[in-house]
Amino acid sequence: MFNRSEYDRIIVHADRSMEILVIGSSNTDMVVRAPRLPVAGETILGGQFRMVPGGKGANQAVAVVRLGGSVRFVAKLGDDLFGRQTLAGLREENIPGDYISIDPEFPSGVALITVDERGENSIVVAGGANTRLTETDIDRSLPALESAEIILLQLEIPLQTVEYAARLAREFGKTVILDPAPACPLPDSLLQTVTILTPNQTEAELLTGIAVNSPETARKAAIELRARGVANVIITLGSEGAYLYNGEIDRRIPGFPVEAVDTTAAGDTFNGALAVALAEGKDLVTAIAFAHRAASIAVTRPGARSSIPYRREIAF
Repeated sequence: MFNRSEYDRIIVHADRSMEILVIGSSNTDMVVRAPRLPVAGETILGGQFRMVPGGKGANQAVAVVRLGGSVRFVAKLGDDLFGRQTLAGLREENIPGDYISIDPEFPSGVALITVDERGENSIVVAGGANTRLTETDIDRSLPALESAEIILLQLEIPLQTVEYAARLAREFGKTVILDPAPACPLPDSLLQTVTILTPNQTEAELLTGIAVNSPETARKAAIELRARGVANVIITLGSEGAYLYNGEIDRRIPGFPVEAVDTTAAGDTFNGALAVALAEGKDLVTAIAFAHRAASIAVTRPGARSSIPYRREIAF
């Protein structure tokens, strides 16, 4: 078992390209554009409708591949049209399907997304087969977990499965990145296995009880999360960039301000890019700047997966 200082050094001193294992969800996104997001009990008329592949896990796996990383993906789909389309789409992205299983009883996950004129979104997810990704599936993927050096997780699969995967990864000495979305309370036992936690402002507030609306309040929340056991905390602040706190580095990393069209996959792009940069041996500050650049491109485009940029698009 690593002590805190040893574990911190794993991430920021990588000197070779590493394989990344993404464990998470795959959904089909049903997206409606509207002039604004409705309030409770309100019906508004929307505009364009699109149905596109999504899911935080799948999006992050695609981001890793498009940005030049090596990835394996652990997920569960339904035995239905959406599942078959998802598998075909992942194959087109050169993501292996050897750890993607099919549930014969539950449908593939779907997400209902509304995007307003400012590019902000509101999302409701019906998890379907994602909710059936279990510890048994993680055990089945042990060869991939053992060969990878970076494990990327989110919260659209059962929390028990996330905890189990993170605990195994920590025992194997892996770098664990957790994107704590969708937001929910997390036990300290999970946070203590996380190398890098990447909440946005809403998620950081839910985890700490601190309203995060500025770099100063982000710092307070990051200190709290560090005290609960997270080795490195990166709180994303939209156009303000991100706040990094790990006991040694305590600073805001500026972003790349752009005119946002759709923020749906911005966090997924950020996390996938962060993993790629760390896998290539970049230090944590440089990796965050690389992730900012990738996310800043994604928000200028509509859609989730369709907005994720390719490495050749990033002047970095």
